[in-house]
Amino acid sequence: MLTPQDLLNTIHEQVTQILPEVGKSAQEDLTAQLKILVSSVIAKLDLVSREEFDTQQAVLEKTRSKLEQLEKDFEALELKLNLGEAE
Repeated sequence: MLTPQDLLNTIHEQVTQILPEVGKSAQEDLTAQLKILVSSVIAKLDLVSREEFDTQQAVLEKTRSKLEQLEKDFEALELKLNLGEAE
């Protein structure tokens, strides 16, 4: 997946190739407007950084592990309770 900066650079390169005869100031204006547009679109997306994703995944794994252990403990307590009632 392209980073926002890579995306902007790609768009800038393509605009430069398509419109070589456009004056330098017009190109800069167009590039600035495209950056604003792309930044606006990216800001509206519900994205998280890779670091945040990895952190949340680690939390989820830890929580899942604790839940599995609690389920095992609960089953053991149920078994103990059922054995105590049988006596």
